[in-house]
Amino acid sequence: MSRMLESYAAGRWFAADDGGRAVLSAVDGSELCRVSSTGLDIPAMVTYAREVGGPALARLTFHERAAALKTLALTLVAGKAEFYELSKSTGATVRDSGVDIDGGFGTLLSYAGKAKRELPNDVVHLDGPVEPLGRHGTFLGQHLYTSRRGVAVQINAYNFPVWGFLEKLAPAFIAGVPSIVKPATQTSYLTELVFRRIIESGALPEGSVQLLCGPTTGLFECLGGQDSVAFTGSAHTAAVLRTHPAIAANSVHFTAEADSLNCSILGEDVTPDSEEFALYVEQLTTEMTVKAGQKCTAIRRAIVPVALVDAVVEAARERLSRVVIGAPDADGVTMGPVVGLGQRADVLAAVDKLRAAADLVVGDPEAFEVVGADAKTGAFLPPMLLRCTDPAASAVHEIEAFGPVSTVIGYSDTADAIALAARGGGSLVASLVTKDPLLARTVLLGIAPYHGRLLVLNSDDARESTGHGSPLPVLVHGGPGRAGGGEELGGIRGVLHHMQRTAIQGTPDVLTASGGRWVQGSRRNDDGVHPFRKDLTRLRIGDTIVGGPRTVSRGDIDHFAEFTGDTFYAHTDPEAAAANPLFGGIVAHGYLVVSLAAGLFVDPAPGPVLANFGVDSLRFLTPVKAGDSLTVTLTAKQITPRSSADYGEVRWDAVVTNQDGEPVATYDVLTLVAKGEE
Repeated sequence: MSRMLESYAAGRWFAADDGGRAVLSAVDGSELCRVSSTGLDIPAMVTYAREVGGPALARLTFHERAAALKTLALTLVAGKAEFYELSKSTGATVRDSGVDIDGGFGTLLSYAGKAKRELPNDVVHLDGPVEPLGRHGTFLGQHLYTSRRGVAVQINAYNFPVWGFLEKLAPAFIAGVPSIVKPATQTSYLTELVFRRIIESGALPEGSVQLLCGPTTGLFECLGGQDSVAFTGSAHTAAVLRTHPAIAANSVHFTAEADSLNCSILGEDVTPDSEEFALYVEQLTTEMTVKAGQKCTAIRRAIVPVALVDAVVEAARERLSRVVIGAPDADGVTMGPVVGLGQRADVLAAVDKLRAAADLVVGDPEAFEVVGADAKTGAFLPPMLLRCTDPAASAVHEIEAFGPVSTVIGYSDTADAIALAARGGGSLVASLVTKDPLLARTVLLGIAPYHGRLLVLNSDDARESTGHGSPLPVLVHGGPGRAGGGEELGGIRGVLHHMQRTAIQGTPDVLTASGGRWVQGSRRNDDGVHPFRKDLTRLRIGDTIVGGPRTVSRGDIDHFAEFTGDTFYAHTDPEAAAANPLFGGIVAHGYLVVSLAAGLFVDPAPGPVLANFGVDSLRFLTPVKAGDSLTVTLTAKQITPRSSADYGEVRWDAVVTNQDGEPVATYDVLTLVAKGEE
């Protein structure tokens, strides 16, 4: 009997002592391993995640979690050769393995980078501006995100044993929520190997990640309102899990990313001799053959103008004739088998159902060549293209053959194409190939409500396009309706999915303390030391400098206009400026006001402030005229040390007022400040 895969639970590796279930190679049907969770204390895993993993993550800021994720990713990248070798047993070619393995590691790096750039070096993330709740500024509201005190259960599909679990793990980890990873049995051996290397790396805190190989019996009953389940798989299984009594009764956060009848539309403007036509056919055939079509984002419905159906079929036939089917490590092979004989049977059964409304025009499952393997013992299939005979038939819009299969469907006009796309019942992704921006807008607005992601492909963006079937860490991965109704990835949106948004009400001081960002009306600190003389070890939120007053003269305005070339009439033409209902006479340039304000708060000598790298949220509120006096109040608003540098970022609140105390400009100044010595 082959090796029993192990789960990693409560800080140790566990192997069941029963026979388990055999897992077979997709290439030759040989037994690779066995899988079972018999005897595994699943409730203890949940408890361990909450009591060990959760507190360990809570002690880390977003930036510290990002650094750990980056370290892990680089460690895995360095040892990826062994993952590629084992990936062959899943039926994956080198290209397929790259999508899965490098795609997974790239997702870790992407989330690590975005967390460093877009989240504070804190455990709290603010959502939106402060909301005034009273008339005098003493009672305010602020939305903020905090980590849930639960566990993220991640149930993954067989087709992406590496990327599939890392794309769920990354945002949960950044959010500070421990994960229990449940791989699909058919390819769990590859997930287990990667997971072993994760544990050996020591990059992640103990308890922050656990692995469950085998059935999840009793897991859902352990979950509650602080926990979440992220599922990838069939729409049928997603519906069953969504209605599980424990999920429903305990308000467990449930997200599904399910199969979908993704479509690709060929625009009416495209002609057979155009570059767009070639791009369309290339994309269609690529999506049919990468991972042997076992992608939740693969093109299942090729929606093309009726007049171009024959041309698309023939062009696709020519490209598919060059596909070499066989063992992933055999010379020249470009498409491996599906994951197993059971999946092969499921694909053929789905094709038989599709043939009630479509003709099989490319690919004969009874007669095709296999290189380097036995077609009888391996789970091999040829690419199969069908031509729809009845676009109104439900089968082509409801039955998914999860393999190297797609159906060409003719449409009469753009409105018909939109209607056909919508009949998929909700999809993860759709693509449109067109060079016409107005046509693109019409189609996108028509089908956007039914899709999680839309790609417009043409000769202008083809060189850089990541393709129809490639989910990206920075974009939403998910879709409405049949596609599951949830979202994964989406950059920081994916992180916030694991966090609780709470409305905090209180005084400015309370909001400043809870959110880590100074709020207008909160206490200011003026100890007589210019804040620009303080490094990050001494600077505190609320440290303030008041500069001014400085009187603005007509000479200042004239000089600024001449020096900069900004001779807009409001600054140079008294008669025209007087006629302007907003100004009533010559006014100072807004950028002159900001420049003068800088002169009032800048400390010119070298010191901890290294650079000014920007201004955010600049607003000019009251016109400034010659004779007005300006005063600026600069307050340290937010301090973000950089873990990988000897400096950090400081956001300063700037308010410029006139002699009557009226704000004339408000903005945030962004500086880089040295850390200093602890």
